[in-house]
Amino acid sequence: MATIEKYQGILTKWLTNYATKSKLANMPDIENRVIADVENNSFQLLRIGWQGERHVFSVVFHFDIIDGKVWFQRNTTEHEVVDELVEMGIPEKDIVLGFIPPFARALSEKVAA
Repeated sequence: MATIEKYQGILTKWLTNYATKSKLANMPDIENRVIADVENNSFQLLRIGWQGERHVFSVVFHFDIIDGKVWFQRNTTEHEVVDELVEMGIPEKDIVLGFIPPFARALSEKVAA
């Protein structure tokens, strides 16, 4: 299996597992939705629905695969994602924290922490 397809599968599986485990019991009208655009290498977990009279639409996680690396673009949780992706088979060297400015990435203890 090629690296890109491997990473696509891992990201889709991770997002699907997270979506299933993190269903909001106190908000039954909000669904978790995994968007896996393998053609464009873009992967998201959305929360969408209604909370009372308020419409909810939130990107919880967003990943892109760019030049053979997984770019972690958004995380609105405090969940430690990178370690889980590494355990699933994505090398830490292939994970880029896209939501951190380039100058700050080099300052972190672990680039993909």
